[in-house]
Amino acid sequence: MIYIGTSGFSYDDWIGHFYPDKIQKRDMLRYYAQHFKAVELNFTYYRMPNATTLAQMSAKTPDDFQFVVKANSLMTHERETDPAVFQQFCEALEPLISADKFGCILAQFPYSFRPSSRSADYVRFLREQIPELPVVVEFRNCRWAGQETFDLLTELDLGYCCVDEPPLRGLMPRVAVATSDTGYVRFHGRNAEQWWEHEHAWQRYDYLYSEEELREWVGKVEAVAERTHRTHVFFNNHYQGKAALNASLFEQMLGGDSE
Repeated sequence: MIYIGTSGFSYDDWIGHFYPDKIQKRDMLRYYAQHFKAVELNFTYYRMPNATTLAQMSAKTPDDFQFVVKANSLMTHERETDPAVFQQFCEALEPLISADKFGCILAQFPYSFRPSSRSADYVRFLREQIPELPVVVEFRNCRWAGQETFDLLTELDLGYCCVDEPPLRGLMPRVAVATSDTGYVRFHGRNAEQWWEHEHAWQRYDYLYSEEELREWVGKVEAVAERTHRTHVFFNNHYQGKAALNASLFEQMLGGDSE
């Protein structure tokens, strides 16, 4: 089962590109859910989610819609060891879980998070704090791209986030791996010129994939899906709705195999 969508949905610069010209913010998710079956919520990285907000979001989507929730920065970047932080985060997910609309948690670690015994211990700690929910880990430093990492994640029943991003030194390679029942692929764009050097954060993600570039991933995604119960594919090249365009195109390229 493959769920395709975008990383975030509430972008003002999508108006006129994906959203109708006069759409209101409150109507964006309902409109989005008419086109895609899943969304990756990124606002939860910046602020802790709460059950009321997620319940309201759930109410705007169909019964078969799926939400992936990005781990808060305290859990991945600051690497907080207070169990109460994890408890607060997980309790907020209850409305999604009860509605059978919860896909998984995406724990994205920063580029500065490199392999070491201490780093592995924290990954173990994160799993101990979230023992029952599906969790996918995204590493951003290429030193994690090896069998030792895959074995660690498999041992802990953590998913591996496959990524597509520029072929720059230090970034993750484009490998397709499944280490749990949850498969995951994120398309960040291939804007190599502005990946490190940019004035505004959105410039890194100003990239539109060609059909030829996406075709590289059709077989890879299908292979991951064969080894998992559920696979999420999200496009993060969000500037001016490019993510939505590529998500729609990729869904067509999969030939109707996705949900």
